[in-house]
Amino acid sequence: MAPVKFEQALARLETIVSELEKGDLSLDDSLRIFEEGIKLSKTCLKMLDDAERKVEILIQDKDGRKRLRALSMEEDEDEPAHST
Repeated sequence: MAPVKFEQALARLETIVSELEKGDLSLDDSLRIFEEGIKLSKTCLKMLDDAERKVEILIQDKDGRKRLRALSMEEDEDEPAHST
């Protein structure tokens, strides 16, 4: 089975939440999709954690120190792209 993309997992998770909120499912079906939702939630959290680690690695300076700072949208649009 191919790895699921974040957007696909999140969309399915949103569908599951909607189905559970309706309250039309049997107990067995509710438990089945609830379990699927928990698995998808964990998958999404792992993907977000992995992405955060990659971003932190990419913003390290040449000495390996992280240069974390808030980035506003205006700042991002005004600055030209930097190549390293």
